Amino acid sequence: MTPRAFAATALVLGLAGHVSAADFSDPTWPCQQAKVEGLSPGLMWPQPLPETEPAMDEATRADIRSLVGQLTLRRLDLPEVEPALDTFAAEHGRDPALMGHVFQEVFDIMSRTRAEIMTGIEEYSLSQIDLAERIDAARNVMEAEMAKEEPDFDKVDAAEEQLAWDERIYDERRQSLTYVCETPVLLEKRLYAIAQMLLKRVES
Repeated sequence: MTPRAFAATALVLGLAGHVSAADFSDPTWPCQQAKVEGLSPGLMWPQPLPETEPAMDEATRADIRSLVGQLTLRRLDLPEVEPALDTFAAEHGRDPALMGHVFQEVFDIMSRTRAEIMTGIEEYSLSQIDLAERIDAARNVMEAEMAKEEPDFDKVDAAEEQLAWDERIYDERRQSLTYVCETPVLLEKRLYAIAQMLLKRVES
């Protein structure tokens, strides 16, 4: 087993209590949730999405930008956006192409955000593996030095201090793993919920 593979295994074991169902064959993905690289708008929007922007005036574009901004703002619960969506439908109609365009705008923004978060998770996982390797190296230095007849206690103290700091960082990052891993799934759920909200306002 290579040092990196060993470190990956150590990371896995350290996280096992939090993500016991994860697929640890991919060291860049420490999450219990399945790794889904990209989303398809067709799975959320059953009607054909317009390939080009529907004809509209600048006022409509401005209202779309405002609505999309609210829909994609995660700190806003979707029920809070319902009045704005009702107002938009009342002012601009319930044309499927227009609502589909709104969904496409939302989908593009949230998909980019999701991709950035997933890249961050991958980088996070690799940084944890590197940190696990550094922790293991520091422990080896301490053990080797203490095994000598005349240990260099200054060297041991320095290694111990670095070890304590690295372990603290490692643990703090591990504690945030649950929230970080849930974020892509929460974005998917929000996207689906937005699609349903828009579809309810499409002309039947």
